[in-house]
Amino acid sequence: MVKMTYRGVRNFFLSLSVVILVFVGGYRVGQGKTPQIVKQFTNNKTETVDVADFGKFWEVWKRLEKSYVDPTKLDYAQMTWGSMQGLASSLGDPYTQYLPPKENKATNDDLNGSFFGVGIELGYREGTLAVVAPIKGSPAEVAGVVAGDLILHIKDEKKSLDIDTRGMTLPTAVTHIRGDKGTEVILTLYRDGGEKSFEVTIKRGEIIVPSVDLSFIEKNGASYAHLELHRFGGRTDKEWNEKVAEIISRRPAGVIFDLRNNPGGYLDGAVSVASEFLAKGVVVKQEGRAESEVYSVNRNGSLVNIPLVVLINKGSASASEIVAGALQDNKRAKIIGETSFGKGTVQEVQDLSDGSSLHVTVAKWILPSGSWIGEKGVTPDVVVEDLVANEGEKEIDEQLQKALESF
Repeated sequence: MVKMTYRGVRNFFLSLSVVILVFVGGYRVGQGKTPQIVKQFTNNKTETVDVADFGKFWEVWKRLEKSYVDPTKLDYAQMTWGSMQGLASSLGDPYTQYLPPKENKATNDDLNGSFFGVGIELGYREGTLAVVAPIKGSPAEVAGVVAGDLILHIKDEKKSLDIDTRGMTLPTAVTHIRGDKGTEVILTLYRDGGEKSFEVTIKRGEIIVPSVDLSFIEKNGASYAHLELHRFGGRTDKEWNEKVAEIISRRPAGVIFDLRNNPGGYLDGAVSVASEFLAKGVVVKQEGRAESEVYSVNRNGSLVNIPLVVLINKGSASASEIVAGALQDNKRAKIIGETSFGKGTVQEVQDLSDGSSLHVTVAKWILPSGSWIGEKGVTPDVVVEDLVANEGEKEIDEQLQKALESF
C-alpha cells in the first residue's frame, strides 16, 4: 500500500463535503423531503444527475431497529461503519475501502513495523485474497507460505471461525488472521502449479519488522554490499541512512539492492530511496482522472556512481515496484529475478475524526517509460526463478548468485 499526502487537504474537505451532503440528504428523507437531483462536478463541468434514494437506507435502518430479534446487538457505531464499508466496496475496487478505528490502527501499526500476527502482507490476485509477501523471519515464512499463494479459507478454533475468503476485505482478513501470541490459525492456500489446495497451520507471534538489513559478500577478492529493503514504512528513513553510511565507509565494489518480498509503503520513501541512486530523472508519474503529477529525483544521493543490481520477485509490490521500475527505465541498474506483483494504483489515506480512515484509489502509477505498473508489473532484465530446494538439499539463492555474477 502506498500512503499519500498528495492533495490531501483538498480531498479531505471534498470528502467532508460529500459526507455532509449524504447526511443532510438522510435528514431530509427523515423529514419527508427526499431530494430528486444533485449537481455533480466532474472535470470542471457541472452535470445534473439522479440522486440515490436514501429513503431505502433509512427504511432498512428503522426496520432493523424495530424487528431484529436481539436489540442489544444494535450497535449504532458498527452499523454506521458497516454502511460506509459497503459504500466503498460498492465500487468494486478492493483497494478502495473504509477502515473503522480498530482496523485503521492495525494498518498504521503495520507500517510502523511492530504488531502481533503471522507476518503476511495481503493483497489480491484477480479478486482473490493473496499473499503479497511473507515478512522475513515471520511465522508465516517459517511455515512455508510464499509470495503469490492464494488464501481460500481461514480457520481458527479459538475464535470459532471457519470461513471462506471470497469477497473478504483486507481489514476483515487481517482481523481474522491476527490473534493472541501463541495461538494458531489454519490457512487453506492454493499455489500456482499445484493440483489442489492445501492447509498450513501457523502459530502467531510478535512481528517486529526491520525496514533495512545490510551484509557484505566477499567474492574473488572483492566485497559487495547486500542491501535489503523490506518495506517503506515509518522506521525506514533512520535505518536507511545508517546502512548507506556504512556502505560508504566500506567502499564495496558494488551494491545488490534487494527488493524481494517488499510490499511497499509510503510514496515519499520510494522517491527518496530512488534518489539515493539517481543523479536526475523522473521516478514515477501519478495519473489521476483529472490531473497528473510527476515525481522526480528530489535530493543528492550518496550511491549515484556505484555499480548496482536490483533483485525483485512476485512479492515486490507498489512502492518497491516504483523504485525498481525507475532504476530500470533510467538505465541505472540491471533488474534480476521474477516479474513483480503488479500493484499499480495510488491509495490516498484520508483520516477521519473518530480514528477511522477512508482509503481511496485516486490514480495510477506510471513508470518513466510510460508503462503502467498494474498492467504487468516490472519485468526483470534477467529472469531467474526462486527455486525451492528439495528436502535434504542445501538451499541456494539463485537470484542472489546471479546478481553477484553480473558485476
